[in-house]
Amino acid sequence: MLMAHPAVLMNLIERYETLRALHAENGSEEARRRLEDVCYTLCVSTGTRDIDSALVAARRRLPEVRPVDDVLLTV
Repeated sequence: MLMAHPAVLMNLIERYETLRALHAENGSEEARRRLEDVCYTLCVSTGTRDIDSALVAARRRLPEVRPVDDVLLTV
């Protein structure tokens, strides 16, 4: 399987985080659509089917991330 370059993945993660905050803040239809688009792109780029798995996979490909950084914590 082809994997996206780490720089592309970092950009997608940053866009996801920004759009998620924007959508949470104002909940506009445009923000929701853009968030869905970046979620889809992250999933395709990492070969996963859901955003949580895509984020973990993308972060693992980033050279500056330690393995413990992608542990999902539950509150």
